[in-house]
Amino acid sequence: MHIHASAPTRIDLAGGTLDIWPLYLFHDGAQTLNAAISLRASCDLRSRTDRRLVIVSEDAQQRVEADHWSHLRDSHDLRLLGRLLHFFQAEGIELTTRSDSPVGAGIAGSSALNIAVCGALNAWSGGHRTAEEIFQIAMNVEAQAIDVPTGAQDYRPAYYGGISAVELRVNGVRRVAIDVAPEELQSRIALAYTNASRNSGINNWDVTKRHIDGDTGVRRSFARIRDIAAAMRTALERRDWAEVGRQIGAEWDNRKQLAPGVTTPEIDAMLDAARKAGAVSGKVCGAGGGGCLFCYGDPADVPAIRQALHEAGARVLDFTIEARGLVIDKF
Repeated sequence: MHIHASAPTRIDLAGGTLDIWPLYLFHDGAQTLNAAISLRASCDLRSRTDRRLVIVSEDAQQRVEADHWSHLRDSHDLRLLGRLLHFFQAEGIELTTRSDSPVGAGIAGSSALNIAVCGALNAWSGGHRTAEEIFQIAMNVEAQAIDVPTGAQDYRPAYYGGISAVELRVNGVRRVAIDVAPEELQSRIALAYTNASRNSGINNWDVTKRHIDGDTGVRRSFARIRDIAAAMRTALERRDWAEVGRQIGAEWDNRKQLAPGVTTPEIDAMLDAARKAGAVSGKVCGAGGGGCLFCYGDPADVPAIRQALHEAGARVLDFTIEARGLVIDKF
């Protein structure tokens, strides 16, 4: 058997970090907004003639082998992949993974890979699990692998694709597609890698703990981030592109209040160069501190914004907003 699976990464537009349980329970109406993009994570799952398990990460240039799934919990460098094979109790499989996303880019590359591998392993084991079951497995296994809580947002764009809101409620998490033409949003965005990796688990856990411990500044910032996400969703649905730009700027201003490491002098310099080239606003993807950033502006100004980011030291990334979510092919 040969199964190939891939899933898109995403740009988070607003509301990020609130998707970590239990933060959203403290902010009624919490939601995150995101757009799946064409930088995809993929895997190939091939059956072997023996019962051994082999994991190959082309990006990390690492290989792990085990005689049995019970040996794949922790004692190697590919913890997420090993724990997924452990959960599915896989036997006689070689799993090879790769990603179009730079390492530590903040565009949910690990979550996209997680969904791709879960999709492939679900197909290998009969394909009986629902989307919600796959989300739960992916989120919980990733938390085991990185040793801190994970959010609910990133698995949805990886699974469904498109532009969407992830509504975070007491009775569950729901993904709702936003009816906007992908090319309209895409034409207004320049995406770039800052050339500095970041660890979202550490940043997000720090602000989560501070919120739970009663930090009033963090709580106020999250309340504003919740309100900004609602306003941005309304602007997207109305195609009010000027208002979308204003809300991206407001999101970034409030996100910088969460922790000192969310921005850096290098990130500030890149965003400032983009503004001078015509960008209306911009923000770092994910938890901040490095990874990718995106800038927003009039479509006519985007080429100049891309050039300014390049001259400021960023690696400009080509992308499209991706309508396809998880894709599984069996050979």
